[in-house]
Amino acid sequence: MTEAAPAVGLSRWDYLLGTWRELDVPDGWRAEILDEDSIRLVAPPSMPHNVIASRVSRSLFATIPVDRGVYQVLRIQLPAVEQLYMPDLVVMSEHVLLDPSRTPCPADEAELVVEIVSRSSRDTDRRKKLWGYAHAPVPLYLLIDAWDEAGPSVTLYEQPGNGRYNHATTVDFGAKIRLPEPFDVELDTSRFPGPDQWPS
Repeated sequence: MTEAAPAVGLSRWDYLLGTWRELDVPDGWRAEILDEDSIRLVAPPSMPHNVIASRVSRSLFATIPVDRGVYQVLRIQLPAVEQLYMPDLVVMSEHVLLDPSRTPCPADEAELVVEIVSRSSRDTDRRKKLWGYAHAPVPLYLLIDAWDEAGPSVTLYEQPGNGRYNHATTVDFGAKIRLPEPFDVELDTSRFPGPDQWPS
């Protein structure tokens, strides 16, 4: 974790963002700003994680318009809460990505973000990012959690308002969950790798 101190003439957020831009991050790793004074490096995803990301991407590509993309290494910023995330998947319009004045992309332009929970990201994905995405606001947050204490689950958070999501639907691995418009697609979780297939 990299500690950041504000520089003279810069806000804390501008300083953190500038520091983040100058980082030399190892291949496959990700750098995220998860709180007001630090930058965290995130290790490359595991193979089960990649399988889940691929299956979700395939379902989304079958339904989104041609001017939308499903991105796995897209940085999105949440300046209102001074954070910057690299979600496991983001659905966003191409015109936002191609606008050089909007780098990193604003989180409120995302139509859907997906986080696939790993052992090390449980608290971050379930709490911190849930809070951040609700504040952005991102209209749909899909949390895929093989490590849920009640059993592997998928939760769709909807209707952000007042800094929280006002509706959530949870299904167990093996069930189907419907993503609403603009997707209107049923996501089949039956082939998601369970905890026994993840590295120990």
